[in-house]
Amino acid sequence: MFIFFLGSVAQAQEIKGTVNDVNGQPVENAYIYNTNTSSHAHSLSNGYFLLQNTNLGDVITVSLLGYEKMDVVVVQNHFTDGMTLTLKTKTIRLDELVITEQVNAMNSISKVDLETSPVNSSQEILRKVPGLIIGQHAGGGKAEQIFLRGFDIDHGTDISLSVDGMPVNMVSHAHGQGYSDLHFIIPETINNINFGKGPYTANKGDFATAGFVEFNTKDRIDASEISLSIGDFNALRTLGMFNLLPRNKQTNAYVALEYIEFDGPYKSPQNFNRLNVFGKFNTYLQDGNKLSATVSHFTSRWDASGQIPQRAVDSGLISRFGAIDDTEGGNTSRSNINLAYEAMLNSSLQFKSNVFYSRYGFELYSNFTFFLEDPVNGDQIKQFESRDIFGFNTAFTKELQLGQVNTKLTSGFGLRQDAVNDVELSHTLNRNETLDYLALGNVNQTNMYGFVNAAFQLDKFVIAPALRLDYFKFMYNDALITDYETQAETKTAFSPKLNVYFNQTKNLQWFLKSGIGFHSNDSRVVVAQNGKEILPKAYGVDLGTIWKPVPKMVFNTALWYLFSEQEFVYVGDAGIVEPSGKSERYGLDVGLRYQFTNWLYFDTDATFTHARSVDEPNGADYIPLAPDFTLTGGLALNDLNGFSGGIRYRYIDDRPANEDNSIVASGYFVTDLNLNYAFNTNFTVGLAIENLFDTEWNETQFATESRLQNELEPVEEIHFTPGTPFFINGIVSYRF
Repeated sequence: MFIFFLGSVAQAQEIKGTVNDVNGQPVENAYIYNTNTSSHAHSLSNGYFLLQNTNLGDVITVSLLGYEKMDVVVVQNHFTDGMTLTLKTKTIRLDELVITEQVNAMNSISKVDLETSPVNSSQEILRKVPGLIIGQHAGGGKAEQIFLRGFDIDHGTDISLSVDGMPVNMVSHAHGQGYSDLHFIIPETINNINFGKGPYTANKGDFATAGFVEFNTKDRIDASEISLSIGDFNALRTLGMFNLLPRNKQTNAYVALEYIEFDGPYKSPQNFNRLNVFGKFNTYLQDGNKLSATVSHFTSRWDASGQIPQRAVDSGLISRFGAIDDTEGGNTSRSNINLAYEAMLNSSLQFKSNVFYSRYGFELYSNFTFFLEDPVNGDQIKQFESRDIFGFNTAFTKELQLGQVNTKLTSGFGLRQDAVNDVELSHTLNRNETLDYLALGNVNQTNMYGFVNAAFQLDKFVIAPALRLDYFKFMYNDALITDYETQAETKTAFSPKLNVYFNQTKNLQWFLKSGIGFHSNDSRVVVAQNGKEILPKAYGVDLGTIWKPVPKMVFNTALWYLFSEQEFVYVGDAGIVEPSGKSERYGLDVGLRYQFTNWLYFDTDATFTHARSVDEPNGADYIPLAPDFTLTGGLALNDLNGFSGGIRYRYIDDRPANEDNSIVASGYFVTDLNLNYAFNTNFTVGLAIENLFDTEWNETQFATESRLQNELEPVEEIHFTPGTPFFINGIVSYRF
């Protein structure tokens, strides 16, 4: 039902063709434009394009950010034999960006950001999304806490994350819904980052309330590389990337290996280590279709000092980098297999699909309340699970002419199945003795989906209606009850979308996005609520613009609003269900990019947010940890007499830590610096400094009720994880 077959409307003439780079690799999203008739097209993932309304002698321009523009005059054999176009790569420059030529202008801007300021750690990957703030609060192995558009997303509750079409978010996770550990990504393998904010994208469903982020890995690497980084706090990172088929144009293969150690600035060392192995193979078949295979494995272990109470530091009981319980920490691993196939089924119908499998393990020890519940043994908890994930995604894209209307139709369907065994919450002592099981069981969760999206171009307008359908089956077997019982519920959600774009000029685009999504839910919550309000709706709207007022500047703004009907949250640390009621958030996103010179690039993004609970009285309606102002940005230096690097800053203001704002989480402004020098094209040395000005800051903060061993009564106050002080790394890399 999701494959569209629509008859072609007779046109004057059409030209088929392909766009490749100088290495013979297909180029996706190249803009092919007929300067005589104004007809245009974008190349697909295999480089294929179909250009309508073309006549003999017309001039065709081909352009894409990062490639030299080329002009081609149409001759007779182009209609019979097609066009084969070859683009030469060049340095990405902001002044060459044309807003209306891009498939997604904001993602193209993100490509400029990534090119001018490459990431060098898995933490920095998410920071490439404008307005997104992250924080680490339990050793280097735990997933980061995420903030976006007035959401404390925790570890991924309200943002959909994927890598090469493979989901990162974990449903019904032992630590909490949506837990997203991106540490299995080696940053040097990232090719581009696609993102969107709000529930406006039809091919995104579960978790995509505040937005989504897609990471796509490189199909090939230009050269092999080895690097070594050594720094403060016993920091060590080694990287090896090896091109296995350097001289083959049709087939590419490479492997990457990363190993990291880090003790951190804490009195009790983290003893953190992580190993990543990643391999990718892809080949282009005789008909131009593409087959890819990716395999990866990741394993990590760490100790942690946990979140410490402010009163323990103020009294001198411990230092900022001390611990109340230094037996926290954990182990985690993930192995992935991902197969992808892309094909042209006919001259205007593209097919994309991937099938994936992940094997995942997680074990985490935490102590948030110290001696509140157990004054003798302490309150340490263990969270554990073993998981298998199976699934696939499929999409069909058809481009056609309906009269004078350029039309693009996309439809798709997919499946995700999670089998989670021994989901455990237990009371433990010293990480080796289980005192009591608080929750234990097996989760089996299925999500099937289908979507339809259309894009109609009417002169300067693009109107894009869409509809998504999700079906969920939630099952839970509680191992702590005597009789075997499968608790099960099902739910279907319809999510309509409507996005409108107005291209006022080639470098000024207005947009109005609207859509309905849903708040993700945990199987244990669903069965506990007996199927009530399983997938509460989220209603969103964005009004904004992307504008290049001058060739070297891009300015983007968005006014936005998001209303959530209800959120039921399974609190993995306590094994309980918490309803949070209706909420509304609205705000303003502002972004600015400016290329001062070919080698100096500036970017900054600010988000202003008002976030409140709807049903609570004024003054008691704050949403804990929801930021109302964030600011990120920096300056990047690129290839100035061999030097490259940059300075980056991030700011988050004071924010309420509880519902009445009587406890406040302190804001911070932190600056990082990196500088590299290339002696030649092969050998590079560099320095990376975190927290350049040695700011005293709290990376993550929570209002928590706890009791220390010598206290008679519990105290609720800020508990925090201290941010890293001044921290320097030296880096050496060699390409061959």
